[in-house]
Amino acid sequence: MKRFRKDMENKNDPLAERDENGSLVYLDVVPLTYVLPGEYTIFVEEFKRNKSTTWIMKPTNRAQGSGIFIVTNLKQIQKWANNNNFSNRGAVNRETYVISRYIDKPLVIGQKKFDLRIYVLVTSYKPLKVWLSSLGFARFCNEKYIADEYDNPRVFLTNTAISSKADDYNGEHGSKWSLENLRLYLEQTKGKLGTDKCFEEMKNIIYISLKSVQPVMINDKHCFEMYGYDILLDEALKPWLIEVNASPALSTTTAADRKLKMSVMESVF
Repeated sequence: MKRFRKDMENKNDPLAERDENGSLVYLDVVPLTYVLPGEYTIFVEEFKRNKSTTWIMKPTNRAQGSGIFIVTNLKQIQKWANNNNFSNRGAVNRETYVISRYIDKPLVIGQKKFDLRIYVLVTSYKPLKVWLSSLGFARFCNEKYIADEYDNPRVFLTNTAISSKADDYNGEHGSKWSLENLRLYLEQTKGKLGTDKCFEEMKNIIYISLKSVQPVMINDKHCFEMYGYDILLDEALKPWLIEVNASPALSTTTAADRKLKMSVMESVF
């Protein structure tokens, strides 16, 4: 994404348009992110420039919230490096992590943080052909959001594998809303214009992310790929891309969840 943004700016592409405040209109879709350990030095420089910024760190090859933790000082990174014994391991064997600026003012509903899972089908990269499913859901944390409570993953991680371990986890609704119900709630509380703008910006996120990888993707007219986009809304109703999951898990936790995912698969095939 960083390279794509730079290329668009160098080409004076309309996608690199900036507003009157100098902010990118279309390309500001991902929180500032670095890959560790490869970009450790660059990350440290950024951290020292903005010491009050909170970061979230996650391994690239794990799932279900495993290995994710919040970073507020460099000592935590140094401890992480020592625990992973980087000084004695070859680069090939190192586990790669990404560290991103933490969205510390997320939109909350019922005092709980949530994110969105949106399903996207790509049938071709050259030319780019994308199908956006109208089916998706919002996943809620199991506990009320407290801005600086970083030791409790149930406060800031929405993964079902984490929420479902809580004693008060509600297995009937699985801490999920359908995308349709979420949109209705936002229209009632934030207004239709703001909600429509938010959902259009999510479409832009999907387009920008796919355009950024289009040149390096192998295109086969006999193949397709379904992605699971994880998107977080901040309190200003701005969507942020958290991650893109290839072959997203389709396991279900409730009857409604099963119905939704079966409908998604039926629409694919």
